[in-house]
Amino acid sequence: MSDANRIEFAEMFKKRTKKFVVENIKLFKSLPKTEEAKIIGRQLLRSSSSVGANYRAACRARSQAEFHAKLSIVVEEADESVFWMEVLVEAEIIKLVDISILIDEANQILKIASASRKTVTVNKTLQ
Repeated sequence: MSDANRIEFAEMFKKRTKKFVVENIKLFKSLPKTEEAKIIGRQLLRSSSSVGANYRAACRARSQAEFHAKLSIVVEEADESVFWMEVLVEAEIIKLVDISILIDEANQILKIASASRKTVTVNKTLQ
């Protein structure tokens, strides 16, 4: 991948992860006002917002090691976001149909970040 393509991808993925955060904020605001919905919703809000913030930090990384570390956080927090969304559905706080697009997006972000992290690891090994 050329440097121009990498920069374009990074900018696109920054926007995508930020949109993921915003969509999770909207979801949180729509949750029932029960105590369990608030608790699980806050957990989801925390993990999903970490996805966007840590990808942005990864883009400013000063080294491959720092980039890898931040991407690892993105992977972990995207996976945790999926977990909390699944809990919301399984606890019957929200219907799957109302959250399926967001779950899919979290899984796609997870796969992209995992693949990027793997590429960094392979490139580091080849040097």
